[in-house]
Amino acid sequence: MTGSVGGGTVTAINDAGDAFAWPFHGPDWFGRMILQGLINVIPIIGWISLGGWMMRTIDYYRAGRQELAPAGFHLSRGVAVSFVFLIYGIVLSIPGDILDSLGSAYNNGVLSSLGGLAYLLTFLLLAFLTPVLILFVYWRGFAGGFDFAGIWRTATGSNTTNTLVAAAVMFAAGLIGALGWVLCCVGLLFTLPYQQAITAGAVTWYERVATGGPAPAPPAPATG
Repeated sequence: MTGSVGGGTVTAINDAGDAFAWPFHGPDWFGRMILQGLINVIPIIGWISLGGWMMRTIDYYRAGRQELAPAGFHLSRGVAVSFVFLIYGIVLSIPGDILDSLGSAYNNGVLSSLGGLAYLLTFLLLAFLTPVLILFVYWRGFAGGFDFAGIWRTATGSNTTNTLVAAAVMFAAGLIGALGWVLCCVGLLFTLPYQQAITAGAVTWYERVATGGPAPAPPAPATG
């Protein structure tokens, strides 16, 4: 699908698989990834910046621009999405933590096994909801991440298949991101930004197919 932004013809992300290729089409894509990867080395600030860079890249993708956002300290865009996932991760780990602790305290293998099962189920739940969570935070900021009814309604029903596809793309992106550990962590300078760029593409595709929104859609991205 093509559209017009600022009088020019642009291309939309028409398939979830496009998310893997779009990061390589824009100018200076390698430099932008590596620089963002270097920023990511900074404790906490880098983590938030990487999330903000992903959100800013969604701006570009939604506008039909096949390029990554410039690397930088995208803190204002990254705070909401970073802390929403931190809170979800902490809360969803509580059942597993309790069962695992009880299993260790009472030397009960059954409770420990149930704890492991709880970890797995909550991980799968969060993985399934991730496309919608990012989209809601993109739309409405921090509060959007806790619109539980809206998130569940969007993720399920007629959108279940689309949600699963987007979640699968993001899971594959996570595996790619983890590959950086193989090269004594040096590879993370590339694989983690690439993971976030794929995620941005998956969210852009998911927004279009799940909500019927225009592709591409405003707002036009800022240059920074």
